[in-house]
Amino acid sequence: MKKPENTMAPFSDLSHDSTGPIPVSDFSSDSPLPATECDVLIVGGGINGCGIARDLAGRGWRVVLCEKDDLASHTSSSSTKLIHGGLRYLEYYEFSLVRKALQEREVLLKSAPHIMWPLRFVMPHDPSMRPAWMIRIGLFMYDHLARREVLPGSRSIDLRRHAAGKPLKDQYKRGFVYSDGWVDDARLVVLNALDAKARGAEVLTRTRCTQARRDADGWTATLEGPQGTRTVRARAVVNAAGPWAESFLRGVAQSAKGESLATKSLRLVKGSHIIVPRLFEHDHAYIFQNPDKRIIFAIPYQDEFTLIGTTDIELNGDDPGAARIAQDEIDYLCTQASRYFEKAIVPADVVWTYSGVRPLLDDASGDPSAVTRDYMLESNTTAAPLLSVWGGKITTFRKLAEDAADEVGKMLGQSSAQRPAWTDGAFLAGGDLSAWIGAARRPDEDFERFVSAVQAKYPWLYGKLTRRLARAYGARVSEVLGDAKSLADLGPAVAPRLHERELRFLQTHEWAVSSDDVLWRRSKLGLHYTPAEREQVAIWLQANAINNKVEVEVG
Repeated sequence: MKKPENTMAPFSDLSHDSTGPIPVSDFSSDSPLPATECDVLIVGGGINGCGIARDLAGRGWRVVLCEKDDLASHTSSSSTKLIHGGLRYLEYYEFSLVRKALQEREVLLKSAPHIMWPLRFVMPHDPSMRPAWMIRIGLFMYDHLARREVLPGSRSIDLRRHAAGKPLKDQYKRGFVYSDGWVDDARLVVLNALDAKARGAEVLTRTRCTQARRDADGWTATLEGPQGTRTVRARAVVNAAGPWAESFLRGVAQSAKGESLATKSLRLVKGSHIIVPRLFEHDHAYIFQNPDKRIIFAIPYQDEFTLIGTTDIELNGDDPGAARIAQDEIDYLCTQASRYFEKAIVPADVVWTYSGVRPLLDDASGDPSAVTRDYMLESNTTAAPLLSVWGGKITTFRKLAEDAADEVGKMLGQSSAQRPAWTDGAFLAGGDLSAWIGAARRPDEDFERFVSAVQAKYPWLYGKLTRRLARAYGARVSEVLGDAKSLADLGPAVAPRLHERELRFLQTHEWAVSSDDVLWRRSKLGLHYTPAEREQVAIWLQANAINNKVEVEVG
């Protein structure tokens, strides 16, 4: 896989040397904030916003991205964490979406093998749900709708002889196994932001766009962040605000006459998950069919746990940022999983939950599960260009970003031939392991070779820490560890397997500010810590707060 050339144009309104580290923000609380001119202002720091910022910056556009909270602080860190085609979408005849997602699955698994890896799924056969012939046809299509290079195909299994049958009730004797992929969703967002930053984009977290006024020549936006208010003048705006995309158009973005620019409606659907202690020893995941015709997954999670989800609940009038799991959702997930597992799962088993809100384009479907997960890009060029992102799923973010960058270029008078697409075949930050392991073979195999190489270079690291750092940072692990020659060189352990050096790295290189940023998005260490240990991390971050200057090496 070849690294793309860095073709970024100079960010001429900033005073940084384009050959060295680029701070995310150079303004302090005691100095006025400079106005900025850019080609594109992107509102929203989830997977779509960061993916679009990366693609546009790589094509040489001057990009500013603002996110009102932390990167991936909402929908993009609350997925089922799968890179998948979406087997169930075949029943809704979404063949185009499934094909596109399957194609992207292959691309993504190669781009960042440290945060994405192949996963085999077991579907126990329940004749009362769907006949075996129907499942076989669906899996055949799933295997052949797009070319597979990385993942093995599907097959039937005898659950009485297969390890995956051991945790299940005796009534499930046959099953099917197929392939998809796993992803650390929050880190996927951060890696896109890092690549965008390295290519010249300015990424502003905890910075809200409070007004965007449109005229014939461009946009004037007001951004409010930790250091104060700032004005950005942009030629085009990309609305990638996720669950807030519609409200952004209704209340923030305005025409020169102050009119709302909203033309479409979102349908907000909450998906909730529960985490329980590990239910099985093998490394396969399960997909279970439910009497309500929905499916849920049970997936190995963070070594010691099992993730179960998801639900589909209409969110009417509630703040998407305040979405939380309801007791009836917990009961539902426990009940449905208990239909299959020999050991009953009860609400008391739940150690953690999370909920995310899917911003789906309202297509008037009666069933929230039937609403399309495909994306739509809406271009508005009645004055200065505006592109709004509606819908989408994490697996197709790269293709969405590519399509969005093509469209933005067209609106700004540059064709995709003049500023071509480049991300298909490009590594994400830390994804190029060749310096550690030589030629790539298979993503899962490559990662294990990489872990061994890291352990050999840093023999004083202990196994669990080695693997976690390798998973989180990939080839960037040497940036985290620097010239350390012993565990003591990493500084005191603020909490188990979390040393001061890594915390400082997350502050200065990955926009981390709060303990939630560190423990639930940059990692999932919060799941392994006691409340007292989580509090220690919060205390350290507060005592060692910095002015959010993030540096990323260019090239």
